[in-house]
Amino acid sequence: MSDETHAHARSFGGVADAYDRGRPSYPLEAARWLTGPQPLTVLELGAGTGKLTTQLVALGHDVHATDPDRAMLDILERDLPDVRTSQSSAEEIPSGDRSYDVVVCAQAFHWFDHEVALPEMARVLRPGGVLSLVWNQRDERIPWVKRLGAMIGTQEQLREPARALDASRLFGEPESETFTFWQSINRDSIRDLVQSRSNVAVLDPDARARKLAEVLAFYDDFGRGMDGMQLPYAAHCFRAPVIDRPDPGELKVEDRISEPERKSDGGDTEMLLIDFR
Repeated sequence: MSDETHAHARSFGGVADAYDRGRPSYPLEAARWLTGPQPLTVLELGAGTGKLTTQLVALGHDVHATDPDRAMLDILERDLPDVRTSQSSAEEIPSGDRSYDVVVCAQAFHWFDHEVALPEMARVLRPGGVLSLVWNQRDERIPWVKRLGAMIGTQEQLREPARALDASRLFGEPESETFTFWQSINRDSIRDLVQSRSNVAVLDPDARARKLAEVLAFYDDFGRGMDGMQLPYAAHCFRAPVIDRPDPGELKVEDRISEPERKSDGGDTEMLLIDFR
């Protein structure tokens, strides 16, 4: 990960409140497609302020929500106090082997170091488990939405994950589905939406103020005022099954030589201890 990408990935804590107010949620139908209709044990990586977490809880799943940013998790814990949380990254998951039915990432997979994170995700999935990914994207086929995108930056984050999953050799062929929806926005929430974008959050104060003024002038010129408008989105969803592998305890000695050292954490499970620095 480049220094610039790392700076963008770690920029959300400073705009956590704006992120929570301005970013859209995810359709319940999308959350159901990502996880299935029956209650399961779900690990959410990069959970942020809990936009998708709320939908997962509504579906009855037992959710463990993680995020590397404490400011983001503080909001999630405020709104969803019964959800288990951990301040941790996708590259170092604080869970034992084969702990979850589903690992899900919303608007976050592109920030991960895939060479490190994908083996971690595969490690904590049970046989038959699924890795599920989702990105919200504005529908810029609509002219005014395209103009907005030109001001605040096009959404380059969405990447077809098949290449990364195939390269890992840990997951099967992904399937995909798309769910469309609308977000109601007004002058305040569009300001929060823009502030929450990483490419705006990393600007110096003067440049950030100029960008916000430009977007608000566009909104005012559009003539919708405080009554707001509807911003069209598509939730692009992917899911791929983990490829089953032998339990670490069942591997032959020669097969375990290159495995990371495992040490007891003093509890009922064993934790993977790797220094990724």
